[in-house]
Amino acid sequence: MNSFACLNGETKELKNGILVYEDYSGIVPYGHNFYVDNFQKLIKELDSLYKVKKDIDYLSDKGYVLTVEGKYKEALTIYLEIEKLRPNRYSTASNVGTIYELLGDNQKALFWINKAIQLNPTSHEASEWLHSKILQAKLGGSKYINADFLINTNFGNDDEPRSNLSKSQRESLMKALYYQLNERVTFIKNEDPIIGVLLFELGNLAFFR
Repeated sequence: MNSFACLNGETKELKNGILVYEDYSGIVPYGHNFYVDNFQKLIKELDSLYKVKKDIDYLSDKGYVLTVEGKYKEALTIYLEIEKLRPNRYSTASNVGTIYELLGDNQKALFWINKAIQLNPTSHEASEWLHSKILQAKLGGSKYINADFLINTNFGNDDEPRSNLSKSQRESLMKALYYQLNERVTFIKNEDPIIGVLLFELGNLAFFR
């Protein structure tokens, strides 16, 4: 089966109007297609804008850019500062959880992702529940790395996938899988058994389309 991809998927625009990425359309999680080629210049601009305007969004965007650059500890320091200045922002909790996971501290990551879910359960295509499940599986070990635990269902062992989920339930699950996988393949480059399982189940869901 041939597969073609084009842009015009989800985009991320920073507070200063800079488009950081535009994703490919469709359901294949390629990861983010970043446009920025000078992160240091962008970070300096965001830093200057925050100092002048005192708008916390510029500081948050600076933390995001540092995360993209792989400077996780610097980004974490910024987000924890934001949490002190403006407690209980969804974006702060979500980003702190992601950074702790990237740093390998899955226990703290789970705390912050669960907090993000409490603050805004519908954000990120209402997919953060899956992020929480992934972290629980990482902490729990291999016995949790399966479809029943990760996505609360399975598609059987027949030659073709079977499901009792409604069409709308399958579409919602597919969106959640795509969103979380697209984020993960952007930042996680090593082989990952959880990503393997989720990619397989995304394929199962695509069968029903």
